Amino acid sequence: MSKAFASAGDLEDKVVSFTQLAPGCYAYTAEGDPNSGIIIGEDGVMVIDTQATPEMAADVLARVRAITDKPVKYVVLSHYHAVRVLGASAYEPQAIIASRDTYDLIVERGAADMASEIGRFPRLFRGVDSIPGLTWPTIVFENKLTVQLGGLEVEILQVGRGHTKGDTVVWVPAHKVMYAGDLVEYGATPYTGDAHLEDWPGTLDNLATFGAEKLVPGRGDALTNAAQVADAIAGTRAFVSDLFQSVKAAKDAGKSLNDTYRTVYAELKQKYGNWVIFDHCMPFDVTRAYDEAGGLSHPRIWTDERDQAMWKELEG
Repeated sequence: MSKAFASAGDLEDKVVSFTQLAPGCYAYTAEGDPNSGIIIGEDGVMVIDTQATPEMAADVLARVRAITDKPVKYVVLSHYHAVRVLGASAYEPQAIIASRDTYDLIVERGAADMASEIGRFPRLFRGVDSIPGLTWPTIVFENKLTVQLGGLEVEILQVGRGHTKGDTVVWVPAHKVMYAGDLVEYGATPYTGDAHLEDWPGTLDNLATFGAEKLVPGRGDALTNAAQVADAIAGTRAFVSDLFQSVKAAKDAGKSLNDTYRTVYAELKQKYGNWVIFDHCMPFDVTRAYDEAGGLSHPRIWTDERDQAMWKELEG
């Protein structure tokens, strides 16, 4: 019997945690669902990644409102994926911040990605009718942007390509807290369908130089000490490296995508099969790695039609 498409069979609600990491720094996590970050300064709030829909974002906002009535000054997009950005309107932010590379990806593939992800994640896109459209940045930066959030310095920056070419992290130097987006996962399978796999390990090395003592990954529990942070970075690095090396070896040996998928799935399942969304990610991950191993540096655009055709080929 073929597997249910992507996360179509994942319909059980998750238990939410709202964790304080440092003064004003919080993590919204939910048992491997996409995380959001919150920073509260003297004069306003910053939200990092917004959830998939305004309806889903309402729960994040309710937890923020339980501790402060300050306005949401900034929403920061760690990257362009719909499951991360389409809830932005719920916060009524004064500004939406993204990297130039993320903005370019929204222009190129935002609409296709929206349709694709709605099909992949039916539970996360409950309330899909509440989405007013694509989320467009109102502030676009290159490399680094520093903002003062009521006297608290917050750095918004790119440290290299990985999960996408536009990956953006948020760093609070005073508290050594890092919001890493999907560059780092913890107990959750990295999605690499739009990744730059050969660059990603080096980008993680760059991230490690900050010496973060607390970190909010894209998925998984908030990390509350330096040992956990190092473990999450190392785990993500290992998965990305193992994936690409295994796929490249199979492709170099002349294996088809289908045969490569079956070989690599079996290899990685032994080590990573208990991570959240492993079965969801692997067809997309292997397909992208196969493309990159063949010299395709710019990821192909996923559409709902391409998703379904790929899934049928590899999992049917």
